[in-house]
Amino acid sequence: MPVVYMLRNYGKVCDLSDTGTKAMEIILDSVLDAVIDSLKLLPFLFITYLVMEYIEEKAGERSGAVVGRAGRFAPLAGGLLGVVPQCGFSAAASNLYAGRVITPGTLIAIFLSTSDEMLPILISERVEGTFIIGVLALKVVIGVVAGYIVDFVYYSCMKRQHQPIDIHHICEKEHCHCHEHDHEENHEEHDHEHEGHDHEHEGNHEDHDHAHGHSGIVLPAVRHTVSVFAFILIFSIVLNLLLSFIGEDTLGQLIYNRPVISEILAGIVGLIPNCASSVLLTQLYLEGVLSFAAMMSGLLVNAGVGLLVLFRINDNRKENLTITGTLYAIGVICGCIIEIFV
Repeated sequence: MPVVYMLRNYGKVCDLSDTGTKAMEIILDSVLDAVIDSLKLLPFLFITYLVMEYIEEKAGERSGAVVGRAGRFAPLAGGLLGVVPQCGFSAAASNLYAGRVITPGTLIAIFLSTSDEMLPILISERVEGTFIIGVLALKVVIGVVAGYIVDFVYYSCMKRQHQPIDIHHICEKEHCHCHEHDHEENHEEHDHEHEGHDHEHEGNHEDHDHAHGHSGIVLPAVRHTVSVFAFILIFSIVLNLLLSFIGEDTLGQLIYNRPVISEILAGIVGLIPNCASSVLLTQLYLEGVLSFAAMMSGLLVNAGVGLLVLFRINDNRKENLTITGTLYAIGVICGCIIEIFV
């Protein structure tokens, strides 16, 4: 009897075993992909925070009108920079915006033009070069135009003022202990003023800046990088697991060649703060599931991990939601316009 029972249930046991093995493979693949994608961001995050620390140390609030924020060509530069196939630029842009180094329009321009993983996939599929260049150029043009419009509305129509650079607030939030350097500098300045040695104070202040420039900005930058990297990694693992178990076919069926609706749904997929969403949208287009307009809607909205970093770093949730809504609206509207003319 036990032998007969075992034989009857052997197939079920094998099925359960296979299911468990597949599930484990999915989990391992999801974790590995998240680790690889997150590691790609490390250089961008570290360099960004290093630059931000340097700006705060050397320039402070006085450089507010100089460092890209009030520059006429900031959205143009952002749009051109964002087209480079790396989601690290969008993460860098979010950090710079949170520190009030760049304008909202520049941030939007970078988000819209970010090509992320789209370019490598199109190249690997041997898509015609003219088509690839056309897609990239379209993203840049939309990003730059939208960036200037956003800045015009924000500063001219809404009468908002240019806010001073506020990198120190990020330092306090991330507990990188930058204030300890400021305290030491203020204490040293007070001592020199008390002694009345102005020339000696200037020399020592320069020495302090020199020392701080080599070590004081590096450690805070490392702390920022590690903190944000850990957040991105954990979120990416969870998101990859969800996408893996839901399946690309399920998402594809939701947005299968439905005018307007497909642009709206593709934009929602594009909002997923992960490199996988741009991969999915591009593949669905190449397989004929998505129209060109719907693909553009999703890819315009998709900013890699940029939105994720923005919500992590910038405390103003209303502002973050406004930026997200603006990005989504621009992507969907442009997709619908493309649907009419293409």
